Amino acid sequence: MFEGFEDVDVEVAGVRIHARVGGSGPAVLLLHGYPQTHVMWHRVAPGLAEAHTVVAADLRGYGDSDRPPSDAEHRTYSKRATATDQSELMARLGHERYAVVGHDRGARVAHRLVLDHPEQVTHLAVLDIVPTRHVFAEVDKVLALSYDHWFFLAQENDLPEVLIGGAPEHWLRTKLRQWSGADARFDDEAVADYLRCFDRESIHASTEDYRAGATVDLADDEATWEAGARVGCPTLVLWGAEGLVGARYDPLDVWRRYAARDDLVDGQSVPGGHFLPEESPEETAALLTAFLAG
Repeated sequence: MFEGFEDVDVEVAGVRIHARVGGSGPAVLLLHGYPQTHVMWHRVAPGLAEAHTVVAADLRGYGDSDRPPSDAEHRTYSKRATATDQSELMARLGHERYAVVGHDRGARVAHRLVLDHPEQVTHLAVLDIVPTRHVFAEVDKVLALSYDHWFFLAQENDLPEVLIGGAPEHWLRTKLRQWSGADARFDDEAVADYLRCFDRESIHASTEDYRAGATVDLADDEATWEAGARVGCPTLVLWGAEGLVGARYDPLDVWRRYAARDDLVDGQSVPGGHFLPEESPEETAALLTAFLAG
């Protein structure tokens, strides 16, 4: 996987961020979701690298990036802190302007990145999410049962870490299966990497990610909303045809509320469930390539 890509480790504000870099041309930053690593892009990144400099990064707390100590307010794993990591990573790699493509938690980081650093981001693509603020504002039984991990992982005690730590492989494989479409097939080498990196420290760090999502991230999102800040760059919204996001929401309508103008937002569903880059890599790559060329 990632033939021709280079492994890099970059120190940003005392946190080491790991990434793979390949290709040439306008830069694009790829951000993964839970409970994965940058390896989830292995079927999409090579095609994008034909026309772009691709940076596939591990978020803090995930993959081979550092797991800094958490804090009582969960600021260490807030989307603002994680977005700052990625902003500084791209600057250290020499990219003043770049596109951002995020899936799942990575898409939430990408959303915060474009709000906090709008001068840096040329294009935003968000895969299979609607904004965190919108999700929490419309919780009901269907969402609670489908997004059960949001409420479990956000508990203010160590119970999530203890229970997941007792059977990490079972937890990870269950979530891959639970959120994917009926015909999903994950690469064994990719899953092995997810499992290798899902150690005790990463289990805690990724749990802190969800605690931040239910606390400081919501506060930051509300403050941003009240201040009138909106996404000001072209935005591509993709979601799985068999997933909850498309069934529960009108993703384009929701994201247009968070954009400066309706015409900045476009998108569609792709076959499969939640894991678009692995379940529908050809379709996902083609849509991203066309979007980034615009």
